[in-house]
This record gives sequence, structure tokens and C-alpha cells, in this order.
Amino acid sequence: MKDRHLYWDSDYEIVLALMETYPNVELEDISLDELTQRITGLPGFADDPALVNDAILKAILRDWYEEISA
Repeated sequence: MKDRHLYWDSDYEIVLALMETYPNVELEDISLDELTQRITGLPGFADDPALVNDAILKAILRDWYEEISA
């Protein structure tokens, strides 16, 4: 995972990186702004932070929730 570049359309790869970096996070407590900061701070994140929108962030949050609930 460390050699990969993450982009906003890489939902699943972003979720895996978030799970690895923040294993004990309470998703209900994360704002969209905080989620943006966590994603853009991930090693390998290579996209333009200005390209994100609420729909992208909500999709990532949904996928993250589904992944930890599986």
C-alpha cells in the first residue's frame, strides 16, 4: 500500500489506508472536514485536495463503515 498513489476516485484503497492508519476511530465522531484532513494526510495521497466534494467524502465514509462492519 505504501508505494501506491491515492486519488479521490480510489474509494476502496483510501478506506484500506484509513483503516490501517486509524484502526480505532469512531466514525460517528468524524466531520467531513476532519475526514478530508485525514485522507489528504495519508501516505501516498496524490490528488488535489480542492477536487473533493461532500458526495465523495460521504461515499468514502459509507465504504469505511461497511468495511469495519463486515
